[in-house]
Amino acid sequence: MSDQNKAIIYCRVSSNVQLAKGDGLASQETRCREYAKHKNYEVVEVFKDEGVSGGMIERPSMQAMLKFLRTKKSQKLVVIIDDISRLARGLEAHIQLRAAIGVAGGMLESPSIEFGEDSDSQLVENLLASVSQHSRQKNAEQVKHRMRARMMNGYWTFYPIAGYRYERVSGHGKLLVRNEPVASLVKEALESYASGRFETQTEVKRFLESCTEFPKSKKGVVHPQFVQDMLMRSLYAGYIDFPKWGISLHPAKHEPLIDFETWQAIQNRLKGQAKAPARKDIHDDFPLRGFVICGCCGHPVTAGWSKGRNTKYPYYLCHNKDCADYRKSVRKEKIEKEFEELLINLRPTQNLFYMATDMFRELWEDRLKRSGEEAASIQKEIKKIDRKVGQFLDRIVETDSLALLTTYENQVRKLEEKKILLKEKVQNCGRPLDTFDDTFRTAFGFLSNPYKLWDSDRLEDKRSVLKLVFAKRLPYYRNEGFRTAAISLPFSLLEGLKGGKYEMVEAGGIEPPSESR
Repeated sequence: MSDQNKAIIYCRVSSNVQLAKGDGLASQETRCREYAKHKNYEVVEVFKDEGVSGGMIERPSMQAMLKFLRTKKSQKLVVIIDDISRLARGLEAHIQLRAAIGVAGGMLESPSIEFGEDSDSQLVENLLASVSQHSRQKNAEQVKHRMRARMMNGYWTFYPIAGYRYERVSGHGKLLVRNEPVASLVKEALESYASGRFETQTEVKRFLESCTEFPKSKKGVVHPQFVQDMLMRSLYAGYIDFPKWGISLHPAKHEPLIDFETWQAIQNRLKGQAKAPARKDIHDDFPLRGFVICGCCGHPVTAGWSKGRNTKYPYYLCHNKDCADYRKSVRKEKIEKEFEELLINLRPTQNLFYMATDMFRELWEDRLKRSGEEAASIQKEIKKIDRKVGQFLDRIVETDSLALLTTYENQVRKLEEKKILLKEKVQNCGRPLDTFDDTFRTAFGFLSNPYKLWDSDRLEDKRSVLKLVFAKRLPYYRNEGFRTAAISLPFSLLEGLKGGKYEMVEAGGIEPPSESR
């Protein structure tokens, strides 16, 4: 058999779906081998590209085939393809690959088309390549339209986000459902960032990394970009937002992990002033590090281990060179014991706690009674928003200014977000998710004894106590200890009750009354 009778085969599929349909790599190779047998060619090599688009030129096996041809250039090998679309599904890519095969010394043949060098043959070849390109583009358009239509019906069509998986549900097809335990971890991370329990995205990242069940990268970390994307996804609130396809906050069918109000609180925090990242040097040894400030100069105290004759000793100290107490240390056990006494003193008496609980319960019941009036008022506000949206849409149709168009679209989006919040409030009016006791059990348990959470073995719990109990950082004087601390609203209300200032809690709720009252 002469060198001119040797051939190689090139096969390509763009997806695993083609393999399932039977027009995959194996069927292409079989047809090409039948053609080679009919032409009395000896097949010396087979090159296969799997999962590669026909619009691409740089393909691993295609490049390997061209390299192989160049090494056998003197043999003038025949390159057999099943169909013109297997070479390329774009006119530009087809022309470039056709030329590259010729330069490398190959001669293109196919059982589906006769390649020639005359003008008529090249016209037919280019027309078929154009038809193949049109087919690829048309398929892409149809897939996009079908995906967009399904999203408009409330169904996510891309890869499921963290906390969800796809499941076939009767009447829905493939629907996003909670994927536990990841869903609960994502929910906790989102709600904690919205409430301020996690002040920065870095703290969210470290929380997720500390959870063994949460999926991580090969290096065992959660990428910062993943955290940012997670915080911005309205999908967790039950809304599909895909501006690229003209879809803006469209209600989804799947069960949300958080409500829209929580999601919007997250967006407001993301748009707010950037905060310093969580310190890496805050660990179990020194939970007060970074929160306690020097009473002399106001700088945060640092901490460390001091080496003694036989062992190391933990200390807190001020590291401000301009401070009179610079590098004058305080033993860890002393400052932390004084802090624990501070927490214990915040614990209300049993009678005071019961009185506060009864007052909160009365406010809760009063709010339920007035929920009908509140719902009617919210419905009126929703109608006003609808009118404003209609006015902006009329302006969008009339304007030719790109700047005004962008402004109007932004205003419409803000109004739509406000309407979603109001609708959520209407749905919840008079319909509490749980009873008073179930709703506030955890909160009142913390208020009754904040020291109990501080006594936890988890650093995260200790840092939560600092954020929830105190409104500002705690000043510590080396020779005097802690001065009067600025405590947060719930504890200041209890202090007010202790002093007989019952007027601090009025019918308006536990929020501070407005100046108009």
